[in-house]
Amino acid sequence: MKNTALTDKHIALGAKMVPFAGYNMPVQYAGINVEHETVRNAVGVFDVSHMGEFILKGDGALALIQQVSANDATKLFDGKVQYSYLPNKEGGIVDDLLVYRINEKTYMLVVNASNIEKDWDWIQSFNTQGVDMKNISDRTSLLAVQGPLAAQALQSLTSVDLAAMEYYTFTKGVFAGVENVLISATGYTGAGGFEIYFDHQHSEKIWDAVFEAGAAYGIKPIGLGARDTLRLEMGFCLYGNDINDQTSPLEAGLGWVTSFNKSFTNSEALALQKQNGVANKLVSFEMVERGIPRHDYEICDANGNTIGKVTSGTQSPSLQKAIGLGYVDKAFSKIDTDIFIKIRDNKIKAKVVKLPFFKK
Repeated sequence: MKNTALTDKHIALGAKMVPFAGYNMPVQYAGINVEHETVRNAVGVFDVSHMGEFILKGDGALALIQQVSANDATKLFDGKVQYSYLPNKEGGIVDDLLVYRINEKTYMLVVNASNIEKDWDWIQSFNTQGVDMKNISDRTSLLAVQGPLAAQALQSLTSVDLAAMEYYTFTKGVFAGVENVLISATGYTGAGGFEIYFDHQHSEKIWDAVFEAGAAYGIKPIGLGARDTLRLEMGFCLYGNDINDQTSPLEAGLGWVTSFNKSFTNSEALALQKQNGVANKLVSFEMVERGIPRHDYEICDANGNTIGKVTSGTQSPSLQKAIGLGYVDKAFSKIDTDIFIKIRDNKIKAKVVKLPFFKK
């Protein structure tokens, strides 16, 4: 099992450590609910150095990205980030990812930790034009500083005007005295904030500086447990749960990042699916009756007929109610439709609702 450069810090802080995507990761420190509220109301820090980073460089870099990803990367400009996914040839999803345009011929792709090797091999298999590809995952550390006070907490560490940065943009600059740090106005929480990329040799220095600068704002370390509840309240998909090699991106609601004005892997089949309509849809639901939905629980109709399956579920700390995502037959996907979650052989009532669950 791999460690991040900050594993010893987490252990010293009393984190509960668990195996996650081949890494030894902190799942919680003070507790998931209190950490969740810290991010929603103030500012918290996640060590997400397990994520993968690839640099694609050269004349053919954009063409390669256009081929393997569904979104239209020609819309990017220097300093802009784009959410996208890698379609496979069977109608499913290799991974979802972020695409960073550093300059016209240089891009950074940020992929899920569990898929680093798979994604690398997949993209490389399309690299027929000799694009220079570098996997910098093992030498890159990544902190997600999230919450409404993130800009104020970090501002003393950089001359970059953090509050002025637009969502899904990034810049490179000096941060905590370290040069060439990539500061990105992105995150997986819906609470606002930044993701900070830097060489792993600077990890402890930057971690300490962030906590010193943020002390007056109540900054706290946050584990992966709260990261999951925060992302679920926003309805963000988690690879391996809500999307995978078998799930259709159109059924998963990823049509908004699927650009049919270009050709990409399996684009013809996906265009046909769009034309014919999907059979199932990923819906968001909240429990009407008491019970917590969990991954792989059956979803059924009022008569007990199976109509789908839960992909993610939890007790929402912000809303004090149970929420979930799941695929259902399209006929049951409309807002306010009653559905039932099978919990220990009991049908527990829920209803389809609009995302996000948590509204600011």
